[in-house]
Amino acid sequence: MVLIKDKTPVKKVFMNIFLVVNTFIWYFFAFASLRKLIENANLSFFETSTIWTFNFGGAAISAISSTKIAGWFKQRISFIYMWLFIGFLSSLTPIFMDATPLNLTLVSFLHGVSFGLGMPICMEYFAETIKVENRGRIGGISFFVIAIGVFLLSILTMGNFIAEVLISATWRGIGLLALFFIKPLEKTQKGKAPSYISILNSRAFLFYIVPWWMFCLVNYICVAVLFEFFGEDFVLFSSVYESILMSVFAVVGGYLADAIGRKRIAIVGFAMLGLGYAVLGIYPRLMFSWYFYTVVDGIAWGIFYVIFLIVLWGDLASDAPSGNFYALGGLPFLLSHFLRIIIGSYIGETISVYTIFSLASFFLFLAVFPLMYAPETLPEKKIRERELKQYIEKAKKIKKKYT
Repeated sequence: MVLIKDKTPVKKVFMNIFLVVNTFIWYFFAFASLRKLIENANLSFFETSTIWTFNFGGAAISAISSTKIAGWFKQRISFIYMWLFIGFLSSLTPIFMDATPLNLTLVSFLHGVSFGLGMPICMEYFAETIKVENRGRIGGISFFVIAIGVFLLSILTMGNFIAEVLISATWRGIGLLALFFIKPLEKTQKGKAPSYISILNSRAFLFYIVPWWMFCLVNYICVAVLFEFFGEDFVLFSSVYESILMSVFAVVGGYLADAIGRKRIAIVGFAMLGLGYAVLGIYPRLMFSWYFYTVVDGIAWGIFYVIFLIVLWGDLASDAPSGNFYALGGLPFLLSHFLRIIIGSYIGETISVYTIFSLASFFLFLAVFPLMYAPETLPEKKIRERELKQYIEKAKKIKKKYT
């Protein structure tokens, strides 16, 4: 199979990909359910902040510790078994607890740990078995399936909390059962896992992580302002169409990332989103501005999900274990969600819509500069091979047409 490294069993590689899909579907679906549970509990700001601090703190700390803890096991597969089982149990805990602040803090913390603890290792499995020149398209298709999966699970539950808990646990249990029957492919790793210090000292890593941090922070601020200015119902309604665009352009962006490179497609995403915020900053009251922003935001998020959550960090690790790269690369995404929930409403009420969108546009265009100096992680040889192959195919079509 040309998409995978070496001559590896297709079923086992499929299991590596399924682990990623299963985990992201579970996380997004369970997170939405947990958020509704906390919002319906009518808690104080301090109690809500404490609950979410434990959630995101648990996810971040467990992700950073992931490769270290996995090293305590003789085989990573044993660590993955434990991780999935913890996720299965944490999904069921809300049924057996009253919605008190202490119980919600415990449930929130378990949810965060259940995601962060094994996610870097799960992504490491993915990077080890998928060829670098095909990670974009496989990542794009995977995210498309993730979006469809979250949507279908949401339809099944119809907002019923008990159904959400049971389906969340069942879905995580399916991942655990599948793992028993089809173990993921264990590759022989070359060398030790790079330390966090060595990764942070890497110019290539910094040139990519800085724009990603800037985007995540700008996004959390602007989403809060959008809710305040346009109204929650309208923004949520528009987000349905944006989600469709996001899932479709995850596939398109993944294909282009393999065809022309990660760096170029990331620059396009930042430029498009910067333009979208610029239009909103100049004409915030025109519906055209909102529709234009919705389209470019959906396209950009589709690109960024594939590039910055699935593909890029495995590329930068090269043949070394990539778990620590994925742990650091996922932190901006986690933090942006945390800040959006905790102080998003305050920002939306205090910052002028004209000011925030103009600043967002400025910082997103500014984020392009580090990317201009970043190295392309897709090997130049692969890009040239693809261009040559396309040229030959076009030449054959022209020859066939005139003969």
